[in-house]
Amino acid sequence: MYFVAPFEPSVRVLAALLLALLITLVLSFVFSGIKRLLTVALILLISGYFCATYRSYSVAAPILQFRYYGPVEGRIVKVDRSSSNAVRVLLDRVIMTDIRWAGTPEKVRVSLFGHIPDGLLEPGRRVVVVANMSPPGAPVEPGGFDFRIMAWFDGIGGVGYSRNPILEMRPYPDNSHWLARVRQRIAEAVYEKIGGQNGAFAGAILTGDRSRIDRDILDQLRASNLAHLLAISGLHMGLLTGFIYMIFRSGLTLHPRASLYLPVKKIGAGFALLAGLAYLFMSGGNVATQRAFVMVAVVLIAVIFDRPAFTLRAVALAAFIVLILRPESLSEAGFQMSFAATTALIGVFDGLRRLNWWREARNGPFARLMPFVGLIITSSVAGLATAPFSAFHFNQLSNFGLGANLLSVPVMGLAVMPAAVVAGLLSLVGYSEPAFWVMGQGIGWILAVAEYFANLPAAVTHMKSGAAIVLPLFAISGCLLFLVQGVFRLSGFAVAAVALFLWAGTPRPHILIDENGALLGVLFEQGRVLNKETAYRFAAGSWLENDGDGKTQAQAYARDGFLYQGTQTRAELSNGWSVVLERARPDPSITCTISEIFIAPKWPDPPTGGCFFVGQAHFDHHGGIAINFVEDAPVLQFAAPDYPARPWNSAGYPYQ
Repeated sequence: MYFVAPFEPSVRVLAALLLALLITLVLSFVFSGIKRLLTVALILLISGYFCATYRSYSVAAPILQFRYYGPVEGRIVKVDRSSSNAVRVLLDRVIMTDIRWAGTPEKVRVSLFGHIPDGLLEPGRRVVVVANMSPPGAPVEPGGFDFRIMAWFDGIGGVGYSRNPILEMRPYPDNSHWLARVRQRIAEAVYEKIGGQNGAFAGAILTGDRSRIDRDILDQLRASNLAHLLAISGLHMGLLTGFIYMIFRSGLTLHPRASLYLPVKKIGAGFALLAGLAYLFMSGGNVATQRAFVMVAVVLIAVIFDRPAFTLRAVALAAFIVLILRPESLSEAGFQMSFAATTALIGVFDGLRRLNWWREARNGPFARLMPFVGLIITSSVAGLATAPFSAFHFNQLSNFGLGANLLSVPVMGLAVMPAAVVAGLLSLVGYSEPAFWVMGQGIGWILAVAEYFANLPAAVTHMKSGAAIVLPLFAISGCLLFLVQGVFRLSGFAVAAVALFLWAGTPRPHILIDENGALLGVLFEQGRVLNKETAYRFAAGSWLENDGDGKTQAQAYARDGFLYQGTQTRAELSNGWSVVLERARPDPSITCTISEIFIAPKWPDPPTGGCFFVGQAHFDHHGGIAINFVEDAPVLQFAAPDYPARPWNSAGYPYQ
C-alpha cells in the first residue's frame, strides 16, 4: 500500500494511522474469534505501512538535481558490469566540483569506458574520474520499471559514464571495506585456479563478483532458465548449509558414544548456521543472499529447538523478517520468485506425504528411483510457481527450463557446491587444486547445458508486459491454492485464469517517445518500428521487451513504416492519423494538419494548423511519453509526472 500510494504520507495521515493502530490494539484484546483475527490483520497492515515509511525515511540521501560533467571523486564500494558489458563502479564518500556538500549524493555509479590501470578496481580504493553524471533514470514508458525506487533504497543519487582514464588518489587512513577486498581477492584466486568462464562463474557463486562473466554467458543462462544458479540465493545457501550439516551430523554418528549422548542433529544445525552466516558475509550480503540466509536460519533454528522445519509457518516467518528489514524487497522479482517457489514446494510435498501411494512408493521396490522423481517434481513445481513472476518481470519464458534444470541442479548440488566447501578447507593446507578441478568440471557441464538449450529453436517465448493488477492476482491465486483448506482452494485456478485473461488483453502504447524526444517507436502490425538503429539502446530494448518482441533494435529499425524527410521522421497510421517527429528548431514555414501528431522537443509552441502537439514543455516531466488512441483521439501519458511527489522522484521530498 505504501509503494502504490498516490502520495507520500503527511504527518496528519501518520497520526491518524497511529490512532487507528492504538484502537485496533485495544480491540484485539476485547474481541475474540473471527473479530480478533480481523483486528490482528489490521494491526499488521498498519504496522507494515509504518515500517515501509520509516525505511524510506531512514535511507534518505541527496539526489543529483541536474546533468553534471566534471571530476567525480570517491571510494570504490563495488565493482560489476553494466547491461552493455562495461565495467562499472559504485562509489561512496563522493566529492563533485561546484556541488555543495549538502546536495552531493552519498553514492554514485559510474560505467567506465576509458583506460583502467591493472589492479586499481578494488573496494576501498580512493579514485577520481571525469564523468558525465545525471539523476537516476525515470521509467522509459508509463508503467515501466522505475530505477529511481531501487536507487533510492540503495542510496544511489547519481549515475553516469566516463570515457576518461580513472586515476587513483591517496588512500584513506582507515582500513575500510577490508571484507570487500577479501571477497575480491578470493574471486581472483578462484578465477586463476579454474580459469576462463568456468572460473568467472565459480567466483560469482562464491563471492557475488560477476564482473568477469561475459554477456553471452548471462544471456544463455537466462534463456535456459539457469540464471538462478548464478545468483547467490536459496539454492546455494541451502546446498552449502545442507552439506555442512551432513558432514557434522554424519561425522559425529561415526563415534558410538557421540551418537548416543550428543544431540548430533542440533550440533550439525549449529555449525551449518555458522557456515551460512560466513557465506552471507563472504558473498557480499546482497538482498537475495540476506533473504536466503533468513530462510535457512529459520529452518536450522527450528531443528535446534525440535520444531518442524519445513512448514508454511516457517516460510511466513522468513517473509515476515525479510519485510521488516527491507520492505522494498516486496516489489522485487527475487523476493516474489523465491517465496513463490518455496511455498509451492512445501505445499506440494506436504500434500504428497498424506497420500498412501506416495508413502508406499518411498518404501517399496521403487524407493531408489524416488530421489529422481523428487527432483522432477521439485523442478516442475518450482518452475510453474515462478513462471508468472519471471514472465511478468523479464518478459520471457524458457521453454526448455525443466530439462536444463534436471541436467544442471544435481551437478550443482553433488559436485559444484561440495567441491567449493572442500576446496575452502584444503586451501588451508595449500592443496585445493583437485577440488577446484572438480568444481570447474561441474560448472563447465552447467554452462554447456545452458548453451545447448539456449540455442535450440524456440528456446524462449517472449511475453508482453501485463497490467499492474496481474501480479497481485497471481499471488492471490497461489495463496488460495496452498494456504486454503478444502475444495475452496481450487478457486485459485479461477483467479489465475482471470490474471491470464487480463494479461492477454493488456494493450501496448501505440506511440512511444523517449525522455529526450530523440527516439520514436510506433506500433504497426509487423511490430514496433524504431527511428534509431543503435542509439538509446536501453529505452529501445525496454520497449521491445515490453512488447514481447524478440527482435533487436537494429531489426526493429529495419522494419517498414517510417519515411525520413530531412529533419522529420513521418509515419502514417492505419486509423488515418500521421505522426511527425521534428528534430530541428522552430521554423515558421512548417505547418501541420488536424489529423497529425506533431512531436517537436525543441519547439515551445505548436505550428499553425491545429495538430496534436507534443512540445518542449511535455519533455520537462522526465521519463518516457506514451500516446494512445481513445475513441480515435490521441491521449498523452507520462511515465514520470512531477506529481505526486514521492521521495525517489522529487529529489528527496519530503525528507530534505
